[in-house]
Amino acid sequence: MQQQIPRLVLAGLSGGTGKTIVSLALARAFSRRGLAVAPFKKGPDYIDARWLAIAAGRDCSNLDPFFHTEAVLRSLFLHRAQGADLSLVEGNRGLFDGKDAKGSCSTAELARRLAAPVILTIDCTKMTRTVAAIVQGCASFEPGLKLSGVVLNRTAGERHRSVLRRSIEEYTDIPVLGMLPKIAVNPIPERHMGLLSDQEFGTGVDDGNAALNALAETAEQWLDLDAILAAAHRASPMKYAPAPLFSGAAQPPAVRIGYVHDEAFWFYYPENLEALRHAGAELVRLSVLSGEPWPDVDGLYLGGGFPEMFAERIAANGPVLTHIRALSRAGLPIYAECGGFMLLCQALECRSADGAMGRYAMAGVFPASTTLCARPQGLGYTEAVVEVASPFFREGETVLGHEFHYSLCLAGQGSMPTTLRMRRGSGIGQGGDGLLYENTFAGYTHIHALAVPEWAPRFVAAAAQWRGSRGPRA
Repeated sequence: MQQQIPRLVLAGLSGGTGKTIVSLALARAFSRRGLAVAPFKKGPDYIDARWLAIAAGRDCSNLDPFFHTEAVLRSLFLHRAQGADLSLVEGNRGLFDGKDAKGSCSTAELARRLAAPVILTIDCTKMTRTVAAIVQGCASFEPGLKLSGVVLNRTAGERHRSVLRRSIEEYTDIPVLGMLPKIAVNPIPERHMGLLSDQEFGTGVDDGNAALNALAETAEQWLDLDAILAAAHRASPMKYAPAPLFSGAAQPPAVRIGYVHDEAFWFYYPENLEALRHAGAELVRLSVLSGEPWPDVDGLYLGGGFPEMFAERIAANGPVLTHIRALSRAGLPIYAECGGFMLLCQALECRSADGAMGRYAMAGVFPASTTLCARPQGLGYTEAVVEVASPFFREGETVLGHEFHYSLCLAGQGSMPTTLRMRRGSGIGQGGDGLLYENTFAGYTHIHALAVPEWAPRFVAAAAQWRGSRGPRA
């Protein structure tokens, strides 16, 4: 059965061209018009995805040709697009930039797989007629790509915009769908990992919504929203027969898994949490910043985040840190990635708000510390082979993931043998990642549950074994 699914891919020539701001502006502008917008983010990303979710008022899913097979990618897209008036996919990096010279896993590849029209955002700073050459080159560079329009960003004035439009219209057949002026103040500030997270922006989501509404008003004024929506509706029909996202029937809740989700730790793909629920977990949201006591749990999931931004508050919450350490020593299944790994080390070295370097005590499960560096210590896709089995991975399994961390692990690996051998990526260093203590696994690698389908069932099985060994809850 063929189904019309209005969809667009928002791309750029490189990072920093403004595609994220344009994507957020469109998501909020169309949402304010009463349309149901299904947001997607191409590639491994938590921050842009979180902003897109707020802008659209709907969870954002990540789509990536590296993680997902063709069948999984299309199935995920179709499931999340269900009931939406518009599916909006924000690309990453440059349109044709992938993991190799062939552009494998690029935004262009994703657009071809989804048969989605592409709108290209171009930073026009100090350019006029050259932009037409860029547009023409992008339109014809790869067969099968449907470039349906361009948005010209950071234009300098009416004369500049006039020359840009005339050049593109004269030398190409690609429509100009809007021209944005230079914005004196970025409504959503950036730092080393991209946009500032909504958790740290002003006083939270309320101020974030004000910024998103301002972007929507900018879009109403400067972009041709009707033409952009029409381009999405010209996407070819898709065969609608999505396979289930997770294998087997959904299991009733049999174990309780806690996951830390607060201002410091909130990097979780929606599908990871959904996979745990599907496998039979009741999920309980926890915090390492609050003084509230934790309920009994049968497993613990520590995602990534920005522990360095809250290091002093984390270190001051001694009872929670002691509790985490005790749970690990008792053999509770604990899975931690990136920021969660940093939490399980002995200490975190980073600068405080006044710029002074400090050392802050963490949970102390592993005999290591981490320190924040000026440059990324791990960036991009990862591929690892499991050399030591754990409750979460079987020996010999290949684990696809990604990493993006400015922290460095300070410990010799002689005292900390790793369980993963890195074929691609940095991990904690010296070709390895994934420390294991009792039933606690921690490393810098982030995973996506749909790329590692055994992870969630194994996690739940380990939690069930733990619960069975403890007897009935009080």
